[in-house]
Amino acid sequence: MISPFLRGARCLLTGLSLLGHERLRSFVLLPLVINLLLFGGGLWWGGSELSAWLDAQIAKLPDWLHWLHWLLVPLLVAAAALVTFYGFSIVANLVGAPFNGWLAERAEALFDPAAQVPERPLWQEVTIAFASALRATLYFLLRAIPLLLLFFIPVVNIAAPFIWAAFGAWMLALQYLDYPLGNHGIDFSEQRRAHRADRARTFGFGCAVLLLTLVPVLNFVAMPAAVIGATALAVERRRTAGVAALR
Repeated sequence: MISPFLRGARCLLTGLSLLGHERLRSFVLLPLVINLLLFGGGLWWGGSELSAWLDAQIAKLPDWLHWLHWLLVPLLVAAAALVTFYGFSIVANLVGAPFNGWLAERAEALFDPAAQVPERPLWQEVTIAFASALRATLYFLLRAIPLLLLFFIPVVNIAAPFIWAAFGAWMLALQYLDYPLGNHGIDFSEQRRAHRADRARTFGFGCAVLLLTLVPVLNFVAMPAAVIGATALAVERRRTAGVAALR
């Protein structure tokens, strides 16, 4: 039998497989198009600024050091590309936050047609989305700052990157599961209790999302795939609880 950790990771694969579904497509494409326009504009502006800056720096070098141009340009372009790709993930989450609640609602209708999600006006959806993002940010900061101190403790700092990665995976799981659970009015503290009771499956899902966000280009679709995958996990968890209650 597949372990809970792998079942959680498999939920993200479910999310990826449903990105093009006709009932979800518009909620996936709209924030993606907005983000790609922002990304394209930022890439064009950043590329022109980087080119001008490089030309100015190289012009200051003595003639005999101009050969460094062939070494520095590829390195700086690669570094800028990485910053741009991963910075895009942050912007995508901010832009997509108001759409993710709707995407989770439509995805839940696929996984569980009998599910009833309370109807809310647009202003309330946006308010709830940003309030959830704020709670998650505060939760993150209160734990991230002590964890960052581990990097400065001799011997312990060897394990610090692995601890930080595990924490990041857990935070991603909490962030995306907030959309389907929040749609049902489940507050953040109650969500955390549910996650602790289903720790392995929740962590497996978070690890899969973390890996996807680290892959350039694929990280463009990490957000909608994670929202759909989190909804699949929430519905699966609810069904498991229902079966247990019948025993």
